[in-house]
Amino acid sequence: MTTYSSKPDPDRIWQDLTTLSSFRDPDSEGWTRRSFTPAYRAGRDYIRMRMKEAGLTVSQDAAANLIGRRPGRDRRLPPIWIGSHTDTVQGGGRFDGTSGVVAALEVARLLKENRHELAHALEVFDYTAEEPTDFGISTVGSKALAGNLSAEMLALQDGTGRTLAAALREYGGDPGTISQTARKRGSVAACLELHIEQGPVLETAGNILGAVSGIVGVRRFRVEVEGRADHAGTAPMALRRDALAGAAEMILALETIAAACGEPESCVGTVGRIRIAPNAANVVAGVAELNAEIRTLNGQLLEELSSRFLSACRQTAARRDLSVQLSTLSHTDPVQINPEILALVRQACEEVTELTQEITSGAGHDSNQLACFAPVGMIFVPSREGRSHCPGEYTDPRSLALGTEALLAAVLAVDGRQAAPGELP
Repeated sequence: MTTYSSKPDPDRIWQDLTTLSSFRDPDSEGWTRRSFTPAYRAGRDYIRMRMKEAGLTVSQDAAANLIGRRPGRDRRLPPIWIGSHTDTVQGGGRFDGTSGVVAALEVARLLKENRHELAHALEVFDYTAEEPTDFGISTVGSKALAGNLSAEMLALQDGTGRTLAAALREYGGDPGTISQTARKRGSVAACLELHIEQGPVLETAGNILGAVSGIVGVRRFRVEVEGRADHAGTAPMALRRDALAGAAEMILALETIAAACGEPESCVGTVGRIRIAPNAANVVAGVAELNAEIRTLNGQLLEELSSRFLSACRQTAARRDLSVQLSTLSHTDPVQINPEILALVRQACEEVTELTQEITSGAGHDSNQLACFAPVGMIFVPSREGRSHCPGEYTDPRSLALGTEALLAAVLAVDGRQAAPGELP
């Protein structure tokens, strides 16, 4: 690794995280900064400013991805990408995604301060809307880069009737040219990301850094159940067409299917959102809408479990005299990290600390999409008590600084490779 006169500054990293956490929805729990909200815009304005201060040329693409670019010596070489996302889930914490953007900024600052010119261009990303949105899909920006953001997805609506295309346009994108955003294989040397683990493995093992070897695939579905709204006091139980009761049975079916999949540590099923109508205490529900998802590292198993769940929904609806509409909101395949990139990332981590291990990711990331056209690598830092997607999410400054140092080492290692553009699969 190149010897630098300065290392990642924990105080500077912490200040960026603290400032970003101040851009939040004041009416929501935690540090909520949902995509396509005023708080999200304010956070991105701050990142834009910090990118410029780091000497980066800032732009946005058609999917509203925020990009800061540092040119390299050899224009023939594809760029190296680093970064993450700054949106959060509802009631989320300060570190998920944001840590990766701040770490990438710190890498750019260190390159500037040490006057180190890479052979490759370096591009720092704040990917648009990585978390599940009110439009029912996630990884919006990286989907566009992978060519997986379809016209049907752009037409999805949130609860106000706004389309995803309109939201992208409001936040600096150009949905009419989304297709031109898609990157070809070989157009990026590597996509690297620092991220909090979001689980307890590193902390339990007493390790500080994790080199990610695989990322789960995710299938997300919308289940729309329609029955009949009736008076809760006068409708006999045997004659009811209760949409909520049917939806509850579907939720339990998903839990049973996932629990019995044979890979309990890497297979999960969740319904995290439900909407019912008329949603009154004394009315049998006439409509219930679920957002369901299944995750596993095993691609074949992901398909099998998805098929079983959808079949269970149809059987439940038929038995209860309900109608059901099933739609796939998104599908993201599992990723096995390229062995050469995994070895490079692990070595970068071990250069920083011997408290390093290989680890798999039970959470999906933009890297699932980016892997469609470029080699990806991820570095995990510990989450206290394994908590994430909640206000109690926490990673200590020392771990963040060491993870940033490892990210820099990985960038330098990729930059030092003599591989031709697109050589890595």
